[in-house]
Amino acid sequence: MKKKVNHKEHIYDIIYDVVRAVPQGRVTSYGAVAASIGMASGARVVGYAMNMCHGVKPLVPAHRVVNRAGLLTGKHHFSPPEKMAQLLQKEGVKIKDDKVVDFDALFWDPVKELTM
Repeated sequence: MKKKVNHKEHIYDIIYDVVRAVPQGRVTSYGAVAASIGMASGARVVGYAMNMCHGVKPLVPAHRVVNRAGLLTGKHHFSPPEKMAQLLQKEGVKIKDDKVVDFDALFWDPVKELTM
């Protein structure tokens, strides 16, 4: 008997692998992760995956995924919400008003960096 594959879990695992590749001190966006796996309009799916990754092993550095303008829009899924900024700052990323300072310089594009 074949085991039924849960499509959502499979997609999340692929997303988690991409996010695990984001180097310390760098950030990427939900849309860039989606584009890197062939889901050009899948930024929301990446957001859902980041919301579900707490407790996943190996760890998924969800704090490194921000919106396309560098805003920490996922911070409300951390406890406390300030934790996302704290984790980024610990890696040397400067945050001001819930936004990554020098976003363009720190942006890590998985489409360019990964050969999938």
